[in-house]
Amino acid sequence: MSSFDEIQNREAGLHKKLSAKQMGMIAIGGAIGTGLFMGSKFAISFAGPAVIVSYAIGGLIAFALMACLAEMTVQHPTSGSFGANAEHYINPLAGFLVRYCYWACIVLAVGTEITAVADYMKLWFPNVGSWVWIGFFSLTLLVVNAYSVKAFGLVEYWFSTIKVFAIIVFILLSIGILTQSNQGMTQVVTHLSGHGGFFPNGFSGVWIGVIISIFSYLSIEMIAVAAGEAKDPEKAVKKAFKSTALRLILFYLLSLFLIVTLVPWTVLIGADATSPFVMVMKIVGIPYADSILNFIVIVAALSAMNSMLYISTRMLFSLSRAGDAPKVFGRISSNGVPINALLLSAVGIGIASIVYTINPASAFPIMIALSMFGALFTWGSIFVTHMFFRRHMVQQNIQLKFKIPASRFISLFGFIAILSITVTTWFTSEFKSTLQFGVPLVLVLIFFYYLKRSTVKLNLNSSEETLK
Repeated sequence: MSSFDEIQNREAGLHKKLSAKQMGMIAIGGAIGTGLFMGSKFAISFAGPAVIVSYAIGGLIAFALMACLAEMTVQHPTSGSFGANAEHYINPLAGFLVRYCYWACIVLAVGTEITAVADYMKLWFPNVGSWVWIGFFSLTLLVVNAYSVKAFGLVEYWFSTIKVFAIIVFILLSIGILTQSNQGMTQVVTHLSGHGGFFPNGFSGVWIGVIISIFSYLSIEMIAVAAGEAKDPEKAVKKAFKSTALRLILFYLLSLFLIVTLVPWTVLIGADATSPFVMVMKIVGIPYADSILNFIVIVAALSAMNSMLYISTRMLFSLSRAGDAPKVFGRISSNGVPINALLLSAVGIGIASIVYTINPASAFPIMIALSMFGALFTWGSIFVTHMFFRRHMVQQNIQLKFKIPASRFISLFGFIAILSITVTTWFTSEFKSTLQFGVPLVLVLIFFYYLKRSTVKLNLNSSEETLK
């Protein structure tokens, strides 16, 4: 079992420049991206108006995750985060698997964000090739992340501020439109119960919506990784847990409720539909609203991409410092940035470009399915690690710096929910590739883990024989 003093020492060198205010906004902003603005269309196509229920269930799981992470992160703030916790409280193999699966998940998720940006830009520039936008925005954010963590924090803070402000304005405008409409409650009831009913595809549709919602909430765990570069991680994490999770869930649920009550869900998923947010404003006839909101969703996607580049870079850095990735990825620039890890983590952009070129119509669902396994594996591992963490705290009679009521039951609920969702993906054609991609990945990682360990052991034995 690696001690946390050892882990924190080997991950030294990163600059602690993120403020509590930036951390809180990063946590909210990281999870408000294409999952809400574009993924919600995908979820609505399965669940219909009951997408509200889907995201409520997903929100409960996300809240449970934040509770478990809050306890562990306040106790041990480090960039290795839940990977380091798994290494310490379960075993080194668990830490190895969690870090690599999460890194792969986030790298692919970066691809979904840039794919979404290319789609959104078509509203203004329908004749410009998608590769132009993929190249331009990717290069811009790579430069921001390469400059310094302070630059990342500043850019992400303002990205997140724009997103949160926009969603609040959208909610207020939508409520105003709904309350001043002559149809009023009649419209609400009609849109929620008509067009196939509230559950047009039954519970199975709702459950598939839950799967998509997990992808939407992905990055809510980012604050645990960012804690390793925070000025005051204990204060930042406590503040984020108390405010971020509930605000995020409220944004999702209220926004989706207003969307499906203002516009029939069958219109939202039409062939000509882009983001449901853009569609709502366009249909109700607000001048230039579609362009305004298109700008907002582009900012949202770029913000999520920016955050994911940051988090994937730190996870690869942690792997390198643990000896589980080439040493070159553990090197830090004079600005305190793991620059080589950043460049490799940008590989998701290349994968997205290839998928988008081959099959642009299905690019977003394909990238979701591929990154879904990493998300589910990581979240499930966090819940399991938390069980080991709490058991260790009790056995060693260690007082927690931050304690969540009934957190042991919360982690059990979260694990069962994630396990159920993971099994469901096998029986859902849209997500079948989740396990088809994920299971071989885990087996390959386990093989390389033991191969590396046996090689190191063999070299040590050879050295001892030589000394004799």
